[in-house]
Amino acid sequence: MLVSVSAEDLSQACELERIEERCEGLTAIDCRKILEECEKYYTEQSQEIQEDITKTNAEKKTLSNKIYSLNKQIKNLSYQISQSNLIIKDLSIQIEDTESSIGKTSLKIEDSKVKLANIIRSIYQEDQKPIIEILFAEDDLSGFFDNIVALEVLNTKSKNLLQNIKILKSNLEGQKLSLDEERADLENIVEIQTVQKNQSTQVKKEQEYYLDITEQEYQKQVAEKDSIDQKAAEIRARIFELIGVSKAPTFGEAYEIAKYVESITGVRPAFLLAVLTQESNIGKNVGQCYLKNSKTGAGEVIKTGKVLAKVMSPTRDVAPFLTITSEVGRDPYATPVSCPMSYGWGGAMGPAQFIPSTWMIYREELKSITGKAGDPWDIRDSFLASGLYLADYGATKQTYEGEFNAALSYFAGPGWAKSSYASIYKRDYGYPIMAIVKKYEADIEKIK
Repeated sequence: MLVSVSAEDLSQACELERIEERCEGLTAIDCRKILEECEKYYTEQSQEIQEDITKTNAEKKTLSNKIYSLNKQIKNLSYQISQSNLIIKDLSIQIEDTESSIGKTSLKIEDSKVKLANIIRSIYQEDQKPIIEILFAEDDLSGFFDNIVALEVLNTKSKNLLQNIKILKSNLEGQKLSLDEERADLENIVEIQTVQKNQSTQVKKEQEYYLDITEQEYQKQVAEKDSIDQKAAEIRARIFELIGVSKAPTFGEAYEIAKYVESITGVRPAFLLAVLTQESNIGKNVGQCYLKNSKTGAGEVIKTGKVLAKVMSPTRDVAPFLTITSEVGRDPYATPVSCPMSYGWGGAMGPAQFIPSTWMIYREELKSITGKAGDPWDIRDSFLASGLYLADYGATKQTYEGEFNAALSYFAGPGWAKSSYASIYKRDYGYPIMAIVKKYEADIEKIK
């Protein structure tokens, strides 16, 4: 049974050792609720201290201008997301209508085939009649031949009608494919716009904190915040473990793994870490769902038990997922995967957010390198798989253009440049990635 703790007692109850004591005898889900309660507590404490840290008059005017600009940017992104969602909804209706038309056309084709078969059968039967029967049945031979000609004419018209219906069906199917592709592109745009909005909102909050800072308490408060952030990081690492990743790395550990990946793939660490950082922001629902029905792809939210219909694509990803979990000794129906967003399927695995079908592309290559079945929930394996993917799409050139294009291929597929949304992909995903790369280059220099 989960026992709640009052706010004033959380400072002691949320020490990691005390949490482990409280988790004894509890289910993983109940233990996770305790961890999330403590993480929230530490986050709130950190935010309160940050409010005190963020008071410097010297930067007030500059920060106010930045906040104003960010508010404009966030509002603009909100409008763009709303507009894109409306278009997606309209496209979905058009796709449903087209699917309905395809179904009706298919029925017409079947009906025409039956009628055509009856006509051909009648012609055949007329052809097989003995001359004596024809003479007795008709007043003269011209009546018989008129009947045959009429059937032949009807047969030709039916064939033409059937051909026209088939052409109509083919056109409708082409139209549906085009609508599906346009909707997929728009869904990608909404996803990256949402990430951009969230990033801008976070930057805005940080700027607002700095707007209220007090210089005289700065060093003391920074030290106190670092201590609380360290505790929050320990809690998040424990949550990470419960959602299926064995250990959340520090930046230093992540850099060491990225160097190992570079030695195999040629993808430099700052770029790999930047891509994985961006992916983890997009994949904020990592590990929140379980697959429960392998035939339909339905599943449930781990925390609430709420049933969701599109946790994993049954035609594309379920079979690979069952293979992957079997190879690494996981229960496929108790292994966390990402929940679906408001559109599309969920089912992405681990910190690198590979969908099962994409992971299978690199399965044998991973095995040949590591000597074992690749585990998407293992930090080293997921980093390596990401490196292999990025290397395939040009990141080994270690040029701005090569890495920029590889990042966009990682997000929107290798055909991103041909999309009508290519410029938006560049603006909202490619350039932010390269900005993170520069930040990580500086961070890496500090720990070398």
